[in-house]
Parts: sequence; structure tokens; C-alpha cells
Amino acid sequence: MNRANDEDLFPESFLWGASTSAYQVEGSPLADGAGPSIWHRFVRTPGRVFGGQTGDVACDHYNRYREDVALMKELGLTTYRFSISWSRVLPEGTGRVNERGLDFYRRLVDELLAAGIAPNATLYHWDLPAALDDRGGWLNRDVADWFAEYGEVVFRALDDRVTMWATLNEPWVVTDGGYLHGPLAPGHKNLWEAPRATHNLLRAHARAVAAYRAAGRNRIGLVVNLEPKYAASDSPEDAAAVARADAYMNRQYLDPVFFGTYPQELIDGFGEAWPEFPASDLDEIKAPIDFLGINYYKRGITRADDSVIVERATRLDNDRATVTETGWEVFPEGLTNILTWTRDRYGDVPIYITENGAAFYDPPVAFNGRVEDPLRVDYLREHLRAVRAAMQQGVDVRGYYVWSLLDNFEWALGYAKRFGIIHVDYGTLQRTPKSSARYYAEVIKARKVL
Repeated sequence: MNRANDEDLFPESFLWGASTSAYQVEGSPLADGAGPSIWHRFVRTPGRVFGGQTGDVACDHYNRYREDVALMKELGLTTYRFSISWSRVLPEGTGRVNERGLDFYRRLVDELLAAGIAPNATLYHWDLPAALDDRGGWLNRDVADWFAEYGEVVFRALDDRVTMWATLNEPWVVTDGGYLHGPLAPGHKNLWEAPRATHNLLRAHARAVAAYRAAGRNRIGLVVNLEPKYAASDSPEDAAAVARADAYMNRQYLDPVFFGTYPQELIDGFGEAWPEFPASDLDEIKAPIDFLGINYYKRGITRADDSVIVERATRLDNDRATVTETGWEVFPEGLTNILTWTRDRYGDVPIYITENGAAFYDPPVAFNGRVEDPLRVDYLREHLRAVRAAMQQGVDVRGYYVWSLLDNFEWALGYAKRFGIIHVDYGTLQRTPKSSARYYAEVIKARKVL
């Protein structure tokens, strides 16, 4: 094989995976002694979720996990990223451990290992126990200790078989959607709450890392969603807006972890709503992590807007751009850019692409049993090329997880948008690999973008 082809190959140690989250795929949210989560409540609040849909059944992964693991093995996945439902394990959020809830994750991990697939477990993917929300949730400083207690329980149960852990998934979304703008559980809209939720999420992350250092023997990290910010024009006002947007989304959760400080633009943006936090908190938050998970979906085109605290992304006026069903521009080079930016700003921390995918219209299963999704195939191809480009520029990327393994419950959008590489018939729950799944399997086998 010639040198050019060698350089195109992903390393043999590179991890190839897919991601899901507990509430989106498991179903059976109260089974076997589990307690309700904030999402179990939120979906029952009129007007919150498209069509009044719920995750009560979702993909029924709770009962069909063996079938799903068999599909992962068939595709050649070497790793599977899932989240653990806090309220399955601790129905009241603290105290009493529900062993039957833990048993589900024991069975899942054992099934993965038997199939030669490495488990990658996330402690928190947005489904806070409702009992803890009743006590203030992420606004209560005690939540850091509650989270550490939960972490200790699952570390003791699973760390002998799970070698890769993440504390939080996308804490920015938890705060922005759950406490500032309100489209996600618990549905608050409060400028003063947002920075407190952010800070307590980071404190909880740090306490969980400390708990893991005391009891765990493998690796633990953090998963954030990042988005390169671009100015809508050449004006100084838009340039300043980009700096604020970058601080709010990209640096809000990473600067404290790596530097022990919050971005000044973030503090200035919240103004009097930003509280003074103890320096000891930030010292604690700056605990070393073993890896960083990056979720990437799109870039942000930012335009100055004096009527808001932090400018949100505006729509790109470009008729030639491919746009997903969620209205997101397909922009693969942004993934290369955010990876090199992360390396340049925070150093050579090992990186995993823990989510990357797109919602496109998928036709029904054809008579020949196939689902063709050419736009998703192209999306995966171009984003994998973007990952490889970053690696060739020296970024230490060690794995890639497509979002998502299965079509699933897409939060406030219900079942209206499909991200999966495996089609799920929500009436029968039949699984059908799409052409994107077959393409991904070919890439994994070849270890190169095809």
C-alpha cells in the first residue's frame, strides 16, 4: 500500500461507535422500581412536546437491548455510548439503591462485552430524578453531592467492565434549554437561574470526577456540544457578538474545567444576574479529566442584537447550503475547525467525537426491506473526512460516535425527526438498518472514508 493511502487510514486503535441516551431509547421509564425523571413529568405537561408524545415506549431498548446489540455487532461497531438513568438507580435521587434498575445496565454491559463492543457510559443525559427537582434540582448547591453519590453507586457496580465514563452530556443544553429559554425540562425561563445551574453542573461534574478518582480505575471525562461561531458580516458589532456567543456556548463549560475561570464576555453578558462564586469552587472544578467528548452538529452564524443577553445563531442566507430537517446547515469543515480550535486553546487532551449526525426525511421501509437515506450517507462521509483532516493536523481524535444508533424520541420534537442510522417503525418497533448504516459498516471495515 502506498504512503498516500496509509495516511488516509484511521488508526487501528480508533473507536467506531454510535450513541443513544436513556430516556430517548429505553422506554419503560417506571419499570422495576424506577422513579420518575423530570422528562417523565415534562412530556405530560400540555403543549411541551410535539403531539403530546412521550418516551414511555420510545424504542423499547429496555426490553430489546439484545436485538440492538446484535445489530451493533453486525455493523462492526467497536464501542457503544449510552447513558444511565439516574432515577432507575436511585428512585429518590439519593439514598435507597434500586438494584433492579442497576441490573438492566449490568445486563446491557455484559451483552456488549460478549459481542466485543466496548461500553461507554454517561452518567447524566438530561433526565434528573423528579424527586431532586422538587428539592431545587440544578439550582441547589447540594446537587453536586447528590450527583457524586449517584456516581459512586454506578462506579462500584460497573467500573470493572466499563472503561470509559462521562459525567455530563451537553451541560450547555441543560442550562440553555432547561433554565434560560425553557423548551426542555424542567422548562424554566429565568436569567438569574441560568448561571447558577451552569455552576452547579460543573461542581457536580467535579465531585463525580473526584469520586471516580477515589474508586475507579479507568477513564472519566466530560461531553460538551461545540459550535464554531462566524460573524454574519464584517461589522465590529458582529465581531463582538461572535466573541459573546463563543464565550456562552464554547467556553462557558471548558474554560472553568481547563483554566479555573469563566469567560469575561459571559460574566459581562449576564451582568447583575451573574453571581459571585467562591474561588474554592473554581479550584475544584479545574480537576483534570482523561478525555473530552465533543458533540458537533453545525456552525453558528452570529449577528449583533442589543435586545438579548447573548446572541443566538441566525440562519445563513445561502440557497446552496444543505439544511437538515431540524433547520441546521450542513457544514462539515466546521468540525475540523472546532477540533483544531479545541486543541489550540486547551492543549492535547484526547478527544472523541461523541455525537455527530443529522435528521433527514427517511422514506418508509421499501418492499425489499431497505431504507435509502443518501443525504445522511453524504453527511457521514463529509464529516468523517473533516475528522480525518483534523487528525492530519495533529489533533488527538481517538474515536467517532454517530448520532444516533436508532431513530428515537427527540425530546420536545417527539418522534417527528429521525436521526438514526437504523430505522425504527414506531408502530411495530421493527428495526431496519438504513443505507447510512451499511455505509458506516463499510467505513469501519476499511478504516477509511469511502
